[in-house]
Amino acid sequence: MTLRNFKWRNLYLWLVFIVLYAPIIFLVVYSFSQGTTMNNFHGFTWQHYQDLFADSRLIAIFLDTILIALLSSLLATVIGTLGALGINSMTKPITRNTLLSLNNILMVSPDVIIGASFLIFFTALKIPLGFGSVLLSHIAFSIPIVVLMVLPKIQEMSTSLLDAAADLGANNWQLLSQVIVPYIMPGIFSGFFMALTYSLDDFAVTFFVTGNGFSTLSVEIYSRARQGINLEINALSGLMFLMALVLVIGYYFINQYSSRHRRPAVRGGGSEKIIKHYR
Repeated sequence: MTLRNFKWRNLYLWLVFIVLYAPIIFLVVYSFSQGTTMNNFHGFTWQHYQDLFADSRLIAIFLDTILIALLSSLLATVIGTLGALGINSMTKPITRNTLLSLNNILMVSPDVIIGASFLIFFTALKIPLGFGSVLLSHIAFSIPIVVLMVLPKIQEMSTSLLDAAADLGANNWQLLSQVIVPYIMPGIFSGFFMALTYSLDDFAVTFFVTGNGFSTLSVEIYSRARQGINLEINALSGLMFLMALVLVIGYYFINQYSSRHRRPAVRGGGSEKIIKHYR
């Protein structure tokens, strides 16, 4: 009975992965087709990738998208980490729960509502739509993600580490830079990578706040897809999938590296290391 259940669970997992990855594989495979449609595979070619790299507009949009993602992720990580520290320092439960609820509202709100709100906000303040409006929007919807990633790591941290450093004369900056930040670094990395992924993936919010002279990959792909099937988009999607795969693998190795270096502190050696450092 146990073996039968185990096999059924494996079958279910395989079906889920097939449903998730089959469309991506289908898209990538046809990026190497010599034809112009996805009806039949007409032989292997690199032509669509050559056309992609020869498309200066699409390359410029790709670079703008990467720049937006990196800048918004970095700024959102800094702001979100400070916000998580601020929420954790609240002594009144009602204040802490209220701030967490306000933070979570942005996580569950529909992207269309958020995008329309940003559009109304920028229009009311007469902020021109373009690079700046997209960057501010991506920072805003990425901050709650970073807070949710960093806050649990802060709550896991033992107060004995802070007390040991404070007793040895550490000031507030030293506590933050040499004790707190190194301990919560896995959460910071998680927040950064999640914010980066959300920024690269976002369409609904970006669609509302882009101007006539600026676009991102998601909006550009949508605009081109409405005009008809172009296997150059398949080639671009394949490269984006490869980049996402590299990010996931990189995050995995960074997380494993951080976990190995945190084990001595978790086993009780954290306070001793702080004492040695301040001596």
